[in-house]
Amino acid sequence: MASPGAGKTSLILSALKLINQRVLVIEGDIASSIDTLKIKEGGFEALQINTGGSCHLTASMIKKVISEVKDGPYKLIFIENVGNLVCPAPYDLGENYKIVISSLPEGDDKPYKYPKIFSVADVIILNKIDLINSIDYNYEYFEKGVRAVNIKAPIIKTSCKTGEGLQGWVNWIYHSLN
Repeated sequence: MASPGAGKTSLILSALKLINQRVLVIEGDIASSIDTLKIKEGGFEALQINTGGSCHLTASMIKKVISEVKDGPYKLIFIENVGNLVCPAPYDLGENYKIVISSLPEGDDKPYKYPKIFSVADVIILNKIDLINSIDYNYEYFEKGVRAVNIKAPIIKTSCKTGEGLQGWVNWIYHSLN
């Protein structure tokens, strides 16, 4: 779960390149299949769900698309929800973990403005960390906001552009699978 442009698809693609498992990606968008095509062009399996105007995926949408998958099993399934920090937070899609991605260009105030999504996160990815010296961003302020609503979720700093932190993200995934 993340805002549009936070790097959801890029982060998933980066992880897929490092994970040595059969993985399926379910892409949720209001319209289009742009992200699904990116995943497939990377050589990975992906399915598209268009919500037709709804601001988040639902468990019934996931159930329907999963029931159509005939060539499993998959070791891991990523569900990329519609880009938004409000609507997806309270909905259970049948997932094992809720992953929240925030990116530096969005600002360090997101945990204060959207506390619910950060409170339900099992892990928080702070993406585009390569920009830390280029923009006005206060990591301590961000972390304080996260910890006000979620004391247990690790915060993993990543950059899909430079590769920084991606192995830590993948290590978290492997640890979560076991």
